[in-house]
Amino acid sequence: MVNELNGIRLVVLDMAGTTVADGGLVEQAFAVAAAELGVEPGSSDHVRKTDYVRATMGESKISVFRHLFGEESLARRANSAFERAYGELVDDGRIAPVTGARETIEELRADGRTVVLTTGFARVTQDAILAALGWQDLVPLTLCPGDVGGRGRPYPDMVLEAFLRTRAADDVRQTAVVGDTSYDVLSGVRAGAGLVAGVLTGAHDEEALRTAGAGHVLGSVVQLPSLLAELPSPAGAGR
Repeated sequence: MVNELNGIRLVVLDMAGTTVADGGLVEQAFAVAAAELGVEPGSSDHVRKTDYVRATMGESKISVFRHLFGEESLARRANSAFERAYGELVDDGRIAPVTGARETIEELRADGRTVVLTTGFARVTQDAILAALGWQDLVPLTLCPGDVGGRGRPYPDMVLEAFLRTRAADDVRQTAVVGDTSYDVLSGVRAGAGLVAGVLTGAHDEEALRTAGAGHVLGSVVQLPSLLAELPSPAGAGR
């Protein structure tokens, strides 16, 4: 059961790049969406937009498209095209778990911790990923921006929603947030999580993760159980 010395009872894990290896599918799907909206491949506009997508990995995708295309109708067209393209790539078997991720989630749950999976994708894409991996029943709760009124990362809403819905912890400091992007990290910091960690299996490097506020940077999510076992209890967060 959960080590009473460290008190982490809720673990909020990102999907793509953290527990799910998508092999650059976000950028591939964006290229399809951008082309559909008339952005010429290889143009300076395409490069600029792709750079922004890369920099904002982890953010709600509709928010990214609102920034890139401005007009709401265009943003929604881009988002629909992106979700469709990404879903087709998933259906083609172009997605897999990060090595050891499923086993890590099972270990965390066996230790008595509640695990929630979060994403910046829409629900339809999140469900497609879960189905492709056979993860539909792996955790008790999965969340996307649409589940929290549309505010995805870097806002703290999904972390706080996980805290409220699961009732796994008495204090938000008993929550760990783990992701591969600066926006994942920021969401955990802003939520007041007791542990915020970055992983190096996805979009952003250690410098970006540390700058965003990661207290720990792991090579992979598989190192998380060992980290949790070594932590002292956050002040005032014990039961």
